[in-house]
This record gives sequence, C-alpha cells and structure tokens, in this order.
Amino acid sequence: MDLRVVYGILLPFLGTSLGSACVFFMKDTFSKGVQRILEGFAAGVMVAASVWSLLIPSIEQSEGMGKLAFVPAAVGFLIGMAFLLVLDSAIPHLHIGSNDPEGPRSRLKRTTMLVLAVTLHNIPEGMAVGVVLAGFMADSSKISYTGALALALGIAIQNFPEGAIISMPLRAENVSRRKSFVLGVLSGIVEPIGAVLTIIAASFVLPLLPYMLSFAAGAMMYVVVEELIPEISEGEHSNVGTIAFAMGFALMMVLDVTLG
Repeated sequence: MDLRVVYGILLPFLGTSLGSACVFFMKDTFSKGVQRILEGFAAGVMVAASVWSLLIPSIEQSEGMGKLAFVPAAVGFLIGMAFLLVLDSAIPHLHIGSNDPEGPRSRLKRTTMLVLAVTLHNIPEGMAVGVVLAGFMADSSKISYTGALALALGIAIQNFPEGAIISMPLRAENVSRRKSFVLGVLSGIVEPIGAVLTIIAASFVLPLLPYMLSFAAGAMMYVVVEELIPEISEGEHSNVGTIAFAMGFALMMVLDVTLG
C-alpha cells in the first residue's frame, strides 16, 4: 500500500491518541462550557467535511448521469443515515454527561458504554477517510491526494479534543489515568480499521464509489444531528457552541478548498 495512504489512514487516529494523552497533564475534567465548545467545533468540521469532501465529489463523479447526478449522493446519504440509526439502536452506549444509556438493555459497565458511544461516533469518520483515499487510489476518480489529506487532517484536528473529551470523564469516573488513556485510544482504533475495510470494499466495487462517498457523509451527519447538536444547544450560553461550530466549519472548508 502507498505510504501516503498509510499516513492518511493513521492521521485521524493520531489525533485521538494525542487528545487522550491530555489525561496525564490535566487534573480536572472539562467544564460544560468548554465541552460545548469542543463538541461544536467537531460538529462544524464534520458538516463541512460531509459537504465538500464527500457529497460534492459524489455528485461530480456522477456527472455522466446528467440531471440525475444527484441520485448516488441522495441514495447513499440516506442509507448512511439509516446505517448509523441501526448501530445506534443495536449497541448499548452512554453519552458523556448523561445518566440514561441508549440502545438495548445491557449489564455493561458505565465506562464501557461511554467508550462505545465515542466509538460509534468514530466509525463514520474512519469510513469517510477510507472512501476518499480509495477515490485517490482509483485512476478514474477526480479525488486528489491533497484533497484526501485535507479530510484526514481536518478529522485529526477535531479528534484531538474528542480524545480528551472521552479520557477526561473516564478519569472522573475513578478510572486510572493509564486506563483512561488506553480506553480513549481504543475508542479511536475503529477509524483506521474502518478506513482499511472501506478501501478494500471500494476496490471491489469501484463503480459504487459515489454511493460510498455519500454513505459516509450520511453516517457523519447522523452523529452531528443526533448527538452533537443537542449537546451543544441545550441549556444556557449555547451560543458558544454555535460559534465553535462556525469555526470548525470554516476551518474544514478552508482545508478542503486550499488543499483539494
């Protein structure tokens, strides 16, 4: 495999791992306001990545369909949303700051369900990086390496605070610093795994690449709408989350346009 592809696969995971390492240097967990800012930033990055790095390339690669070029983007997007809906309903998990687990009833520990919630969040990000890198590897695709790198870099940047968001609350649950770090890292391991599996799948069904691009966009948008937006908008002073969303969106847009 091209080393450039390996770097792109590992970059988001590196962001999560570095963020998780914050548990060794910070004594207290994040305040609600800081957590809202970090989640708003992550949401902005994910929305911009879904549009510029996934949906627009999906439509561009389907331009041979004429006025129906939107079909792969629309179909894949809806299937991606449905896929995450099924996972969300089938896997027991607990969102940070909540006392009510979601999904089927389970005897899993609270810390395990916290990690599973972030792991669910990371699955579509790994798929997104994988499918864009698969597009770069395909000679017939219009996706450049710098465009794929822009997506990987954007997700890595927003993964840094995400890694801290999972490891710090675990420490607050009386989990040791080392274990909190390991669990934070493990929550991000699904990203390179998902990326590799997506690249392999795309190599067998290259004509479906436009659908796979929009599928990843739909999966990421599900996370944003179902999880992040409610968390950044509830309670007072939600405007800081909105501002952080705008900053994340603008950063990802700039990265994609300048590097793509």
